[in-house]
Amino acid sequence: MSIFWIFLIVLVVVAAWLVATYNGLITLKNRTDEAWSDIDVQLKRRYDLIPNLVNTVKGYAAHESGTFEKVVQARSAAMNAQGVQAKAEAENMLSNTLKSLFALAEAYPDLKANTNFLKLQDEISDTENKVQASRRFYNGNVRDFNTKLQVFPTNMVGNMLSFKKYEFFQIDESNRAVPEVKF
Repeated sequence: MSIFWIFLIVLVVVAAWLVATYNGLITLKNRTDEAWSDIDVQLKRRYDLIPNLVNTVKGYAAHESGTFEKVVQARSAAMNAQGVQAKAEAENMLSNTLKSLFALAEAYPDLKANTNFLKLQDEISDTENKVQASRRFYNGNVRDFNTKLQVFPTNMVGNMLSFKKYEFFQIDESNRAVPEVKF
């Protein structure tokens, strides 16, 4: 009779461990999905601001149509990108085209003094900061989830239940370079 009780206790402990491990993985997965949703919200805000910015700059620099087309194309590509890696690449391309749009504005003193342009520039800058914070939050959750999924013995449960690793949302190498300042 004591063997039966020992077997039952071991079975209950193993079942409790499996449930706790599964629940831990689900919690981390949901946090990671929520963090990705935060990135999506900030990117949507950014996409909504870009047409206003382009239209404001167009009024001052109508002959710079190539720059405007690149921004519009980059925005469209970013909005339609699917998956973390494709989204990251499209967002990096959009960031680079926005930099060229702001650089273009430097050549037009009236535009730089325009309150609508300044307000839009501030809002986009604020949104960029929020995207960066959301990206850090997402990547932290990805790190936690992937680590939990890779360590023993949780990896056995994760593999049995077909949990998949998440990809990090990374910035482009060209955006990591320190800008050169010349006087």
